[in-house]
Amino acid sequence: MTTTNNISQTSLPAALIPGWYAELGADGKRAFKASFAGWATDAFDFMVFSFVLASLIDLWGLDRSKAGLLGTVTLIFSSIGGWIAGMLADRYGRVRVLQWTILWFSFCTLAIGFAQNFEQIFVLRALQGLGFGGEWAVGAVLIGEIIAPQHRGKAVGLVQSGWAIGWGVAAILYSIAFTLLPETIAWRSLFWVGILPALLVLYIRKHVPEPQVFVAESARRISGHPVSVWAIFAPPLLRRTLLGALLCTGIQGGFYAMSTWLPAYLRLERHLSVFNTGAYLFVIIAGSFCGYVVGAYLADYWGRRRNFIMFSALSMVSVYLYLTLPLSNQQMLWLGFPLGFSSCGIFSGVGAYLTELHPSESRANGQSFTYNFGRGIGALFPGLVGILSHTAGLATAIAIFSGAAYGVVLLTVLLLPETKGASLEAQPTSE
Repeated sequence: MTTTNNISQTSLPAALIPGWYAELGADGKRAFKASFAGWATDAFDFMVFSFVLASLIDLWGLDRSKAGLLGTVTLIFSSIGGWIAGMLADRYGRVRVLQWTILWFSFCTLAIGFAQNFEQIFVLRALQGLGFGGEWAVGAVLIGEIIAPQHRGKAVGLVQSGWAIGWGVAAILYSIAFTLLPETIAWRSLFWVGILPALLVLYIRKHVPEPQVFVAESARRISGHPVSVWAIFAPPLLRRTLLGALLCTGIQGGFYAMSTWLPAYLRLERHLSVFNTGAYLFVIIAGSFCGYVVGAYLADYWGRRRNFIMFSALSMVSVYLYLTLPLSNQQMLWLGFPLGFSSCGIFSGVGAYLTELHPSESRANGQSFTYNFGRGIGALFPGLVGILSHTAGLATAIAIFSGAAYGVVLLTVLLLPETKGASLEAQPTSE
């Protein structure tokens, strides 16, 4: 049977191959592996910028406000591109749109490595965001529509653990490149290699069919039931759409305020070497991978809302302790693990939760809008951190904006419904 013969083909460790994965057919396994690899590729191409930010500040004489804008512009444009991709995915298919987005942001990442000034990299970062924004939402819908309801949180959460893998690869290559190459070439090389894994993922995704839920909905739509792209703002979906967008704003604002500036903080204010910066970030990344895995299983075990509450509270505490206490470098090294665990573990429940908030005919549209609206507003946080850091210091600025963002998560989740085990064919109510 295809449900058992293909288990050994997965690239994940054996400990992460439970019974629900064995129940997937060949198409489901390929979709899972492709989505996992795609999210890892996204993470590498996006997080590479955080590693070279300190170099751009030194080499190009950028102030922190301008440097923060380079992080902000990608996120703002990704919110636009992400919503567009979601609408296109509801019309043309999940797999097809994924191929378009991967091609777009991969070639933009390559082009960034050839930028000669702030203006060029600013434009290229904006264009990169248009493609980057669609990959997560459309990929999460793809895997969410394939997996059974009782396993959806685990599957989508484990797909998101690919982010930690891509982030870790970026950290390793950062340490190697800046050790072996001159700084003027090292930062460019990280963007040049960013195109390679995306091409492999693009090939894999060409062999992943559309989910049956989407195929059935497409047939119904052709039969004369068109759905407006504005349906997510009409009752009974409006409340869920707006609260979902606010939830995503808090989750992503907290993460981007911290992750965009953390490498620069370690180098510029803690005065760590490139090698030591990579080591500190590796501990954070290891914690993030564990957080993704634990959060994925907890989302199905005790529900989406409890998951968000626990991880947002842990994130607030971890950010505060890491950035405000007078810690030694050794203490900071080990405290990086809970920081990564909590700030990334909270993402594990997001994909499944947003998939369950909207019906099939508007699912990619609703999911991409809520997630990318949050990304667009959260995109302001790196720039605001850069501005506030001139007067309050970088550590304090990061702690203020990250802490406020996770506070928004705590308040918002109390107003949203629990969707654990929801059927994707069910029409959401107006609660």
